[in-house]
Amino acid sequence: MPTQVLFIRHGETTWNRVKRIQGHIDIPLAETGLEQAQRLAERLMRDAREGVRLDAIYSSDLQRAQQTALPAASALGIVPRLDEGLRERAYGIFQGHDSEEIAQRYPDDYARWQTRDPGFVPAGGESVRAFYHRIVHAVAAIVAKHPGGRIACVTHGGVLDCVYRYAHGLALDAPRSYALLNTSINTVEFGDDGAATVLDWADVSHLSGASDDDGLAKGRA
Repeated sequence: MPTQVLFIRHGETTWNRVKRIQGHIDIPLAETGLEQAQRLAERLMRDAREGVRLDAIYSSDLQRAQQTALPAASALGIVPRLDEGLRERAYGIFQGHDSEEIAQRYPDDYARWQTRDPGFVPAGGESVRAFYHRIVHAVAAIVAKHPGGRIACVTHGGVLDCVYRYAHGLALDAPRSYALLNTSINTVEFGDDGAATVLDWADVSHLSGASDDDGLAKGRA
């Protein structure tokens, strides 16, 4: 039986606003992000009242994801399950910097990064290829626990990117043409064979204002 998963990017952080790479650095939500998390909880509660419930809520163990998941989990009476496998990509020495700072501090690494080579590893981090396989395996393990169910995974923009590429068979070095929005709901159905189908993407209809995209450069998505 197919399993439906709501992949939800965490709410906005102060570092999201200035396009500073967070990776595994444990940054909390900004006030706007906390408000977005509350709006998400209200949306999922409305769905539940209409008979569209969740069987489980999983969350990355980083606090920006946990803070996004907790209001909804509390409202629905669900204990969120933390999963380190749902963490954002580890960016190593790039973490804590925006793209301009990386270009200045690590020009050779920056140049390699811009080639979109899936095998490139920032010192202390992980490659896109390793990250992608981590996410695919983590999601498969979660889905296997809920055959025929409907669950949520509160996670990060990079994770959503991996899921979208997996569902559409996109190459890891292909430019991104789809949104990865803060507190967006991205609904994907997984078949018994592991195949994934995107049912809905970048739904932010529950938010009161605009939602930022997971772009890495200042001034662009």
